[in-house]
Amino acid sequence: MNLTEQPIGQLARDIPGASAVLHRHKLDFCCGGNTSLADAAIAKGLDPDALASQLDSLRIRMEKNIPAEKIGNEDLIEHILTRYHDVHRDQLPELIRLAQRVERVHSQHPRCPSGLSAHLESMQAELEAHMQKEEQILFPMIARGITGMAAGPVSVMRSEHDDHGNALARIHDLTFKLTLPEGACNTWRALYSGLTELENDLKQHIHLENNVLFHRVDGQLGGARHG
Repeated sequence: MNLTEQPIGQLARDIPGASAVLHRHKLDFCCGGNTSLADAAIAKGLDPDALASQLDSLRIRMEKNIPAEKIGNEDLIEHILTRYHDVHRDQLPELIRLAQRVERVHSQHPRCPSGLSAHLESMQAELEAHMQKEEQILFPMIARGITGMAAGPVSVMRSEHDDHGNALARIHDLTFKLTLPEGACNTWRALYSGLTELENDLKQHIHLENNVLFHRVDGQLGGARHG
């Protein structure tokens, strides 16, 4: 089955970032979640194939995998920027929007993730500041081979990575370990699917930096000290 034939509620659940695309085009994937993408698009005067192409690009982007250990520092940095920094900047605003809606509509539900949107806003601010420091200071140093000066910023980034890990743990506390209640609406489902994707992406992002890119800096510093 191609994407145009699939229900928009299913697409919002299954493809991270799809809810943002559907929301931008004013397609109701919550109450109208059983409508196919084709029918929903035609009803709004939109091109179903163009929408399907956007959603398929999201899916492919999330599935793309590069063997980081086999590429140079500049290419690895470019991969981190496009696959993780850019993706996080798309993910968090949409997750905040979804969380705000779930908290507003289901505030009386015993499983409502109260405080989640505020926590995600804090995460967004901290992650943005972190990524800007990498983009403007640390990554240019590494790309130019200035490893001696990179030691301090690397240490700071590793410490902030620990903070990001704690922030992910807090999401689990607020969402009852990302457990959906029975009969959860499509917005709630899209939120928890997106949070799961954010967690997976952020953990892989941190792994590539701590254990691959920064590990190379450690090795170069060790060689310099013993040279």
